[in-house]
Amino acid sequence: MAEFEGIYFKYFRDVYSFVLSLSHNEKVAEEITQETFFKALKSIDNFNGNCKINVWLCQIAKNTYFTHLNKQKRYDTDYVEEKASENSIETMILNKEETFRIHKVLHCLDEPYKEVFTLRVFGELSYKQISQLFEKTESWARVTFHRAKQKIQSKLKEECK
Repeated sequence: MAEFEGIYFKYFRDVYSFVLSLSHNEKVAEEITQETFFKALKSIDNFNGNCKINVWLCQIAKNTYFTHLNKQKRYDTDYVEEKASENSIETMILNKEETFRIHKVLHCLDEPYKEVFTLRVFGELSYKQISQLFEKTESWARVTFHRAKQKIQSKLKEECK
């Protein structure tokens, strides 16, 4: 139990920040983070070490958040639109059809935008990890991701015309 307490204190901020980036809502991020650590505590014996513990925790957090979103959709049809605009990349990824559209547009992007976007969104890597892969700064990774996102949104708008 003391070992898990150490994990909690070491990774709470990372998991909370990750959920906050998904939800854009501090209250939801705190709830999901608490639930994530509760689930992790219950299933810590199943952690096999195939990935870093923070990656495992963020995967639990992501699944918990999506479950939360699905429950909210059933009860409040305006919930998702309040948290993210309908055309945001994050919202579109929740929909398989939209995800395919994004993949088609992504396929047309030049490097490094294509790879940075893929690593960040689908690979769930941090900006720090991406910067290390490219041997660039974290700022470069952030800016490149932001530009890739803008290019994708622009191409998706053109596609709709």
